[in-house]
Amino acid sequence: MNQDDQADISASTLYIVPTPIGNLGDITQRALAVLNSVDLIAAEDTRHTGLLLQHFAITAKMFPLHDHNEQQKAEHLLAKLQEGQTIALVSDAGTPLINDPGYHLVRRCREAGIRVVPLPGACAAITALCAAGLPSDRFCYEGFLPAKTKSRKDTLQALIEEPRTLIFYESTHRLIDSLQDMVEVWGPQRYVVLARELTKTWENIHGAPVGELLAWVQEVETRRRGEMVLIVEGHKVDTEALPAEALRTLALLQKELPLKKAAALAAEIHGVKKNALYKYALDEQEGDK
Repeated sequence: MNQDDQADISASTLYIVPTPIGNLGDITQRALAVLNSVDLIAAEDTRHTGLLLQHFAITAKMFPLHDHNEQQKAEHLLAKLQEGQTIALVSDAGTPLINDPGYHLVRRCREAGIRVVPLPGACAAITALCAAGLPSDRFCYEGFLPAKTKSRKDTLQALIEEPRTLIFYESTHRLIDSLQDMVEVWGPQRYVVLARELTKTWENIHGAPVGELLAWVQEVETRRRGEMVLIVEGHKVDTEALPAEALRTLALLQKELPLKKAAALAAEIHGVKKNALYKYALDEQEGDK
């Protein structure tokens, strides 16, 4: 190992190290330096991470830390950190903790006063959002939808009036079911972008009203293969349907109250949905900028 490959790291520190989501060229120089320098790498799958380390000629001791053992093994790793060792936390791909293990370890480290250093890097959700062509100033990451139909529909129903852009991960064998449920709960016109195999050879990003997207996915079997992210347009409020009296009341209340409180009171007074008034006011503020 070249001396230039060594990182300037601190004892008793946990490093959160993102790894590529497909293209190995996306790993950062800092990530490689940290992986080369720590005493131990806590990996979601040591075999998977072993291939990554082998590619970059990194020889490091690994420790398995995954969903099934994290709560039990976090104390073991915490003890090593308290002894002065340095540990890098990695997942199979992307940024640890984003739908991957690591939460319990990071929480225990912070509770115990152990320094946690996050490195920036690859994340499928953010990579997809950047290319979706949907509003990215406010968005909501929802991870995977529930596997069971009823729970999935309940989740979609709870998000039906969410105005922010929504981000979901989805698996190959549940993609069609999830799109069908979106059509049923949200209607066929909600715009959805399917980002598939990001940074890989067969990367594909396709957007359409969800009813059309469902038909497009069903046409060709390969369109539902690989790692997937769904970027969904937020709920649009029909501001023309809001009574003029409610908008005047909202404007007056905003002069004295925070926006959320003003919207809630105006909605109660006029019998309209507070989310609609709140979204209207936010759009007005954006338009004034």
